[in-house]
This record gives sequence, C-alpha cells and structure tokens, in this order.
Amino acid sequence: MEIIPEAIAQYAEAHTSAARPLLKELERETWLRQLHPGMVSGELQGQLLTMLSYMLRPQSILEIGTFTGYATLCLAQGLQEGGVLDTIEINEELEPHIRHYLKAAEMSEKIRLHIGNALDIVPRMNQQFDLVFIDADKINYSRYYELVLEKVKKGGFILVDNVLWFGKVVDGSKDKDTEGIKLFNEKVQADSRVENVMLTIRDGIMMIRKL
Repeated sequence: MEIIPEAIAQYAEAHTSAARPLLKELERETWLRQLHPGMVSGELQGQLLTMLSYMLRPQSILEIGTFTGYATLCLAQGLQEGGVLDTIEINEELEPHIRHYLKAAEMSEKIRLHIGNALDIVPRMNQQFDLVFIDADKINYSRYYELVLEKVKKGGFILVDNVLWFGKVVDGSKDKDTEGIKLFNEKVQADSRVENVMLTIRDGIMMIRKL
C-alpha cells in the first residue's frame, strides 16, 4: 500500500535541507552492506529528528534501536552542552559500524552505545530522559512504551517510528508485527497520561508528550 505518492515524497525531499556528507556516506554504506537497508531513517526523517532535537534542546535522550546510527547522529545534534544520548542496539554485529561513525562524527563522548536487549537494559537505567526515540522490534512496542514512560520527565517527549507500517495498520493485515503496532497505537490513544499526534511522514511517527 502506497501511503504517500512517490512524486510527493520526492518533492518533499527536494525541498528539505540536504543531509551532511557523513550522513550521506552512512546511508550509502547501509544500503551496500545491510540486509534490510530500508530501516535507515534517511534524509527527510533524519532532518525532522534533527529539527525536533534542536527545538527541544534535550539534556538526555534515549534511543531504542540504533541500527546503523543515522537517527542517532541526527537526534544528538540538538543536545545541550554536556548532554548525553544513550542508544541501545540488540545486534552486536553492528557495533563496529556504529562506533566508526560515532567517532567520525566526533560524537563518541556524547553518545553511549549499549549492546543488548532493551527490555533488559532500560529497567537498569537510573535516570530521566527529556526525549525518547523508539524504532525497534514492533511486537514489543507496547512493552518499550511502558518501560520508558516512567523514565521520561514530565513534559518530555517520546517519538515512535513505523506506526503506519506500510499501511498495514488499515488494510486488514494480521501478522504479528502489524498487530503489535496496532495494539501500541490504540494503547497510546487511550492513555490519559499523555497527549499524542500521529505524523504521516515516511512510515509514520507517533509523537507523544508526557503530561
């Protein structure tokens, strides 16, 4: 299912500030070397994440699902002086790639990479976050949401990727990933602890503010 016509998507990208050369390199390498390169955020979504980070000026960011680090580097742009981004990636084979780009971006001191399962790591984190970005396995979206909500400061934000899931959330699909995302979307919509808006950019981003 085509969510946004290709011509509109291309027009939007053509009228969005270009990514930095290092991000272009990272994206090219992702498409060359990774099995599922379409998971990379890309220029349009990456620039949105950068803009949101600059607007919020967070002191602390948590990311669940680093992949190759594109969104990580975008989110880190808006950190306050002395701020830190903690990012969690379950695939240990990606660690050398991620650390290479963190170093190339001179972000190694601002970004802490955790390799392992976020369901195990997040409960051990004794800190509060201004901003959380979730882009990991879809069947656990609701679990990640509950884990991070208590760690988000009042007035803080959670961004969740792929909430339209290629349009499968409305086409009757019954696979586990689709069901997981639909459950999450419904959970957030009914949650009196937050307010939310679903953005139709790319594959959908749920923006949530903790009340």
